[in-house]
Formats: sequence, C-alpha cells, structure tokens
Amino acid sequence: MKYAVFFLALAAPVHAETPLSGDAFEALVTGKTLTFSVGGDPYGVEYYAPGRRVIWSFVNGDCQSGAWYEKPTDAGPQICFVYENNEEEQCWQVFEEAGSIRAEFMNVPGTTVLYQAIEAEPLVCGGVGA
Repeated sequence: MKYAVFFLALAAPVHAETPLSGDAFEALVTGKTLTFSVGGDPYGVEYYAPGRRVIWSFVNGDCQSGAWYEKPTDAGPQICFVYENNEEEQCWQVFEEAGSIRAEFMNVPGTTVLYQAIEAEPLVCGGVGA
C-alpha cells in the first residue's frame, strides 16, 4: 500500500532543525501508541513495539505490521518504514516539537507532510488490541 497518495502535500519550508536519529526516535516512541493527523483531521494510529516493530492502522481500523529503521542521508537521518504486503520503504524526517512529532515525508522530493502526534489509547485491530 502506498501511503504517499493519501498525504496532504505542501510546499517544503526550510527548517534549521536537526531531524531525530533512530536512537532518539526509538527512545521517544517505543511502547507508545500515537495518533497522527493531517490538517487537524485524524489520519491513523501507530503502535511502536520494542525491536523497532510497528503496527499501523488508518482510522478505518485495518492494521498492517511492519518495522522501521534509520537511513542516513546527506540531509540528515530519515526514519523509514516497511509494512507487510508492501516492501517499498516510506521515509520521513522526524522532528520533536513542543511535546509532539512533526514528520516530513521524504519519498517525494519538494513536498512536506505535517503530522502532529499525541499518545493515544491502545491500538485496536479488527477488534483485537495491540
């Protein structure tokens, strides 16, 4: 499943911040379930398990298991995800901002996806909690 087709793309602003490394991202999210939104509208929920494993769900409750890893680039570290039934990596630069997360989608140069993330209730997939 290509997630890029669902994202709200905006012109990329210039940021002087440093994106989170894999270790910093891991420390921030492991054991948490985060809710993501685009433009204030709920988009999906992701549970971050130990061992850099994830379970993603769009708001409809269909879940996909996956994993994430750090990918070094000249522009700074990216956090990349691969999910079951889709081996195409989805890469982001992730920034911590005032208790939330902003993630900029890196697969499509020149576009930005802004997410605000908050800790959520446990993830439910097809009626089963994660």
